[in-house]
Amino acid sequence: MMKIILPTDFSENSFNAIRYALRLFEKEEVFFYLLHTYTPAVYRPEYILEFPGQIGLGDVLQQQAQEKLKAAAEKFKTEFNNPLHTFIPHEAFNTLVAEILEMTINEGAHMVIMGTQGATGAKEIFLGSNSAHVVKRSTCPVLLIPNEFEFEHLTEVLFPTDFEIAYDKHELSPLINLAKMQGSSIEILHIATGYPLAPDQKKHKEQLEKVLADVPHLFHELPPCEIIDGINQFQVKTKVNMLVMIRNKHTFFERLFIDPVIKKLAFHIKIPFMVMPHTNPG
Repeated sequence: MMKIILPTDFSENSFNAIRYALRLFEKEEVFFYLLHTYTPAVYRPEYILEFPGQIGLGDVLQQQAQEKLKAAAEKFKTEFNNPLHTFIPHEAFNTLVAEILEMTINEGAHMVIMGTQGATGAKEIFLGSNSAHVVKRSTCPVLLIPNEFEFEHLTEVLFPTDFEIAYDKHELSPLINLAKMQGSSIEILHIATGYPLAPDQKKHKEQLEKVLADVPHLFHELPPCEIIDGINQFQVKTKVNMLVMIRNKHTFFERLFIDPVIKKLAFHIKIPFMVMPHTNPG
């Protein structure tokens, strides 16, 4: 049975991500952990000594979180009425990232699904946000749902790669399982650099072909361009319902976050974006 962490701050944005998760896995048996974390800014010894009335603040916030989580669980039980789904409220006096990392280990979680506001104005995608920190440190796949995105069944999943790392079936199982569950095809996108593929890249491409052998898939090649420009170009020509990438410091994924030119693009993700950690050192 799958175990999925659903962080919530009780905003409509987080509830929208939860609804997406419940629709995406509507035919699967799943334990959904509704997670809310709280960290009072005044929770410091020197503050409590001066303002003893704040001593019980943590208890108050805990009770409020418990009540809101219970109400949210009842809300989604009623709204979806799915006997395959079990909701487990979980509140914690902790940071969101630290609690997700702990829960992933302690509960054996398979995925985190959460909302993101995306890039608006001067805000660049993920930078400085909870989503950024969760994506960068999570040891299980993280699926980010854009604000107000309405669920649609997966027909085409976009998987960009530079063939710089080797993939195995276990590592790509979240992507493969989603494609099989939704009856979708995987569109593998490679953006050319102006040079032929190196021997290792050719080897990795062949490995990927074998790993995806029992899933509909196609390989696509684009002429040299910026990574995000290429992704955007592909989305204009082909209707895709989800973007999936591997997080690895040796691939172009890291450059989405550390390259200042990319940061200035203020890339607006308009479809769900799943990031999977790289676990295969081969």
